Amino acid sequence: MPAVTIDNILALPRVEEPAPDALSRPVLSVTTAPRGFEGEGFPVRRAFAGIETKYLDPFIHMDQMGEVNYAPGEPKGTPWHPHRGFETVTYMIDGIMQHRDSHGGGGTIGGGDTQWMTAGSGILHIEAPPEHLVVSGGLFHGVQLWVNLPKAEKFVAPRYQDIGGGEVALLSSADGGALIRVIAGELDGHRGPGSTHTPITLLHATVAPGASVTLPWNPEFNALAYVLAGDGAVGPEHRPIRTGQTAVFGRGESLTISAAATQDSRTDALEVFVLGGKPIRERVVMAGPFVMNTRAEIIEAMEDFQAGRFGSIPAVRGSDEKDLDR
Repeated sequence: MPAVTIDNILALPRVEEPAPDALSRPVLSVTTAPRGFEGEGFPVRRAFAGIETKYLDPFIHMDQMGEVNYAPGEPKGTPWHPHRGFETVTYMIDGIMQHRDSHGGGGTIGGGDTQWMTAGSGILHIEAPPEHLVVSGGLFHGVQLWVNLPKAEKFVAPRYQDIGGGEVALLSSADGGALIRVIAGELDGHRGPGSTHTPITLLHATVAPGASVTLPWNPEFNALAYVLAGDGAVGPEHRPIRTGQTAVFGRGESLTISAAATQDSRTDALEVFVLGGKPIRERVVMAGPFVMNTRAEIIEAMEDFQAGRFGSIPAVRGSDEKDLDR
């Protein structure tokens, strides 16, 4: 980690330090993600567990997938499953994942790539490691984020954005102590490649040991920081934070993240997933892979899925069958 980097960070555009009178966002809470398993049994950390939904809106759910070094024969994925009413954002840091859907879409994402799937009106989907990775084993690490869709866009047509690691906007902190990858939204006038229905900013920052970065942040957005790896501190209070913890920031115009001067032997720097968005402020009713506004809409989603209205699982052949329908 990380998959996308650069030899000379000082050659990148700089994120300007906020004005001295900019209001720094305080830290409201730091929570520790519990561990669990997803799909066919790959390990995850539930990043948003224990956080009040009012601080998450428009986000719903986030898992850190891995970091795990699989032995041969161990890599796992998810079986075919439905989605409706929201978007999934899968950011791969290490490893490879293949995906297919009931609308004929599909592809492969590797280190540094992002797959942005708008489930909208409904889709069937599968994610699995390719056959060669199953045979060889290897490192697997990523993040999957669920982004809510407003009521008016719950039934938009499903679509994909496959964002290559080389497409993200690479930026440097003002002093060169942090590398910032903007995946979606805007930071200090620099835009990431992801196109969003809901206004959000999504980035991955690598902060060198002993360095600190203060990011200007849209005051209309909420703000969260999840530590993928390393030790550091957040906010003007320098509240300690470590791997597997999420910081919730209060209102303000900037947020500060600092890396501890000494990291453990497995970590070269503090790796942080930073995200925020404009709250939708609509009722959320969620049942498994369906995120709607009313219980009646959840029942409708279940009935539509059972009736086959999300599409059919496509036939597969040869190596595709080995890769995706093991």
